[in-house]
Amino acid sequence: MGARLCSGCALALVGGLRRLPNLYDECGLLLGGADRPRERTSGGGSAPGLPFNTAAAEARSVIVGVLRSWAGLVVGERVVAAPRDAVADVVEFLIRHAGWLAAHEAAGELCEEVARAVRRARYVVDPSPGRGMNVGTCVVADCGGGLTAVVRDGRSDPPVEISCSAVPAHRWSAQEWMALSGGAAAAEGPAVPALPPPRTVRWLSARDISLLWGIASGSVYRHASEQQWRRRTGKGRTFYHEEDVLRCLGAHARR
Repeated sequence: MGARLCSGCALALVGGLRRLPNLYDECGLLLGGADRPRERTSGGGSAPGLPFNTAAAEARSVIVGVLRSWAGLVVGERVVAAPRDAVADVVEFLIRHAGWLAAHEAAGELCEEVARAVRRARYVVDPSPGRGMNVGTCVVADCGGGLTAVVRDGRSDPPVEISCSAVPAHRWSAQEWMALSGGAAAAEGPAVPALPPPRTVRWLSARDISLLWGIASGSVYRHASEQQWRRRTGKGRTFYHEEDVLRCLGAHARR
């Protein structure tokens, strides 16, 4: 099985992995509520009078989730012993298997997910404005505006927001957008005009699924393998049939 990553991407992957332990520790230093710009803190979870840095805790949780998910993929498919739970140990484990991971069908998603974990932790340590991702045209009939998904780092209300460039009122959570764009009525939110007929088949990349359901891409691939999701490939990426994804993950959708 040949490598799916170019040498530059493979080096970037290893470099990103090596950054995670330090970023994890740096975020840990902020858990006592260090005063930094644009950080969200909340009461509770620490000694009386000290705020708890929620953004730092969530960034650490993302790092652990990404690392454990991909380590689980390696352990399950290579049938090797699992690493110890420490972040540094899991990182070294993944680096030892970097060659195998670079040849895996999930190599591209692994690179993206590690990079996102690095960016999220860096945002907490040194905040910077979030960036959006284009997800197509507005789902409201006759609107025509472009939709942008923004991951609201350090926030969970909702973690991903879809907004329309033409009409500010056209704004949904990721799950509401999935329901609307698929032709179903949203569970909550303002009423919208009649929607256009849904496409016959919609295919989702591992990154789409990871973003919309808030799970690591490694977990996406495990679900896809265990549940035998229908798939297709294009431009070096793997896409999964929306019906199979919803059947498996619908009940666990992030609200």
